[in-house]
Amino acid sequence: MTSSPFASIIEHFSDLDDPRAAHRIEYQLEDIVIITLCAVLCGADNWVEVSNYGRSKAQWLKQWIALPNGIPSHDTFEWVFARLKPQQLQQCFLNWTQAIYQLSAGELIAIDGKTLRGAIAPGERRSLIHMVSAWASHNRLVLGQRTVAEKSNEITAIPELLKMLELEGALVSIDAMGCQTAIAETIIEGQGDYVLALKGNQGDLYNDVVQLFDHACQTQFQGIEHDSYQTVEKGHGRIEHRTYWTMGQTDYLLGAERWAQLKSIGCVESCRRQPGHPGTLQRRYYLLSIEGDAQRFADAVRSHWGIENQLHWILDVGFREDELRACRGYSAQNLSVIRHIAANLLQQESTAKCGVKAKRLKAGWDDDYLLKILSAAARVIPSS
Repeated sequence: MTSSPFASIIEHFSDLDDPRAAHRIEYQLEDIVIITLCAVLCGADNWVEVSNYGRSKAQWLKQWIALPNGIPSHDTFEWVFARLKPQQLQQCFLNWTQAIYQLSAGELIAIDGKTLRGAIAPGERRSLIHMVSAWASHNRLVLGQRTVAEKSNEITAIPELLKMLELEGALVSIDAMGCQTAIAETIIEGQGDYVLALKGNQGDLYNDVVQLFDHACQTQFQGIEHDSYQTVEKGHGRIEHRTYWTMGQTDYLLGAERWAQLKSIGCVESCRRQPGHPGTLQRRYYLLSIEGDAQRFADAVRSHWGIENQLHWILDVGFREDELRACRGYSAQNLSVIRHIAANLLQQESTAKCGVKAKRLKAGWDDDYLLKILSAAARVIPSS
């Protein structure tokens, strides 16, 4: 028999604890995970579609997995995923990702959260499930994720996620929610560096940084050691000029001593012009553990926007994540992990020049193309 395209997944997901009593197991847990992954890769978005996919592709699947009792019902898929511990599935995903994908040197890692808007439990008015993900910008990979009950709980989830990652040599960007001294220290302890968005929640420190850049801009940085970098972007009838500045004057900032390895501060000034409308000017501020390198700072800021424009957009448009209603037990969190695995595999397959949604359709129509996608799960992707 040809070597299984699922061997690596089986190896790294074998530590999952089966929530079922041993005497009630008719379908192997690894088979349930594999069928679900294939179904999601091929366009399935809910448990009925997952089960229907399994039935329509049963003969093909039997080339790789035994299936002595056939394909589980949609209720069985949902029941199992509703009871699998999300932390275990997320850890297996992380182990698999780190074993399969080799990151670029000096990788830019963006940490950001996304609410599963469709996963609304009975009696609730909104979803209480929030996924915090780590996104490798250059390699376009989800590195790992953690589930939290509310967006405000990102502060506790981010350090847990960071401790799971290999941060050595990486530059980590986080929005203002994660601008916390403990998070900065966790990154430094992992031998990484940080770019943390700074807002009013940091009080005097924020005010100090704003005043420093206001004064520097008013005097055109005369006599002030700094670095700068500019970009111009055109599109949709708009022209946006961005200027990135870094300054190393952190010694006299109020509370600066509390931030591990704080070496510079950054500012991004965005000026957007559109015909027939007055221009808008906006400034954003950052704390940096890197020396005053404005271009590297700019790359980190843009990579953080990339998690919204790439990962979150892919999940919403390519996987319809915000429309999905699975919320029984842990099923929403666990199905989100499966979507992240599928997103990684689809992103790495580059022969089909189309979007993620079209790739999913093609995989459903063409078993050979599905095997090509799955081949990424059995080899190491070289660094770029």
